[in-house]
Amino acid sequence: MSLYVPDAGAMDALGRELSHPASWRGVVWLQGDLGAGKTTLVRSLLRGLGYEGRVKSPTYTLLEPYELSDRMVYHLDLYRLAAAEELEWLGIRDLLTGDALLLVEWPEHGRGVLPEPDLDIVIDYEGEGRRITARAKTLRGEQMLASLPSLESEITP
Repeated sequence: MSLYVPDAGAMDALGRELSHPASWRGVVWLQGDLGAGKTTLVRSLLRGLGYEGRVKSPTYTLLEPYELSDRMVYHLDLYRLAAAEELEWLGIRDLLTGDALLLVEWPEHGRGVLPEPDLDIVIDYEGEGRRITARAKTLRGEQMLASLPSLESEITP
């Protein structure tokens, strides 16, 4: 899947669209440069899943948990991780059990400890907007992509 997102309002709309297959579980990597919109996408996805509390960026805490009625969603930002082994201190193994959804920014900082993703979402700058590319890496990831509503090649707010 690849689509163009022209602005922040459209990124918000995309996050809400991504929440429609509410059965998502597993590991989703979010890759892109600083300011590309990774946290904006997570915030909108959480809102679409029904989370009404404050959605904070985990830049300094590394991990923010969100309890939903049917599962936990964990938002990790590994940008400040000094070594991948620090993921063990965060209890990464415990986060991977059950029906949780892990949304991981800067996953390359956790290579070797962080599991490979079910779905890899890359956000690239393109003109004034962003190009979003999503690739399934597992059968679960293929099911995630297949369960998405039909997204057009450009999202508008």
